[in-house]
Amino acid sequence: MLEIGTKAPAFTLPDQNGNPVSLSDFAGQKVILYFYPKDMTAGCTKQACAFGALYPQFREKGAVVIGVSKDSVSSHKKFEEKYGLPFLLLSDEEKTVISAYDVWKEKKNYGKVSWGVVRTTYLIDENGVIAKAFGSVKAAENPAQMLETLG
Repeated sequence: MLEIGTKAPAFTLPDQNGNPVSLSDFAGQKVILYFYPKDMTAGCTKQACAFGALYPQFREKGAVVIGVSKDSVSSHKKFEEKYGLPFLLLSDEEKTVISAYDVWKEKKNYGKVSWGVVRTTYLIDENGVIAKAFGSVKAAENPAQMLETLG
């Protein structure tokens, strides 16, 4: 996980519509950048829908929400449409941003070891600096936790 107070790594990735999105597009705004393992899975759906439900409150506080996974643009589009998600979902199939933000880790599940995205959420301030970092977050609780963090 990246340290609080460090400059957030710059990136440009395609969103669910195939449009390039860069972190620099949000200069002057707070960014909630959350990394999740996979579209349409139980935990990821709970997390995304909770972020969606709270999205107007995030906007009121001057923050945008961006979800990132290694799923394809088309997978993100289906996820967005099925659940009516009002925020950006970025596709990082090459895992360049996932690696830059240090969320690609060895995971153990029922004794089986594999590599994958560890559910992690960063709050990036208006100057592009990591203000808060939460690792191994609980999917359903993370959006409310982030809203509270914004104050």
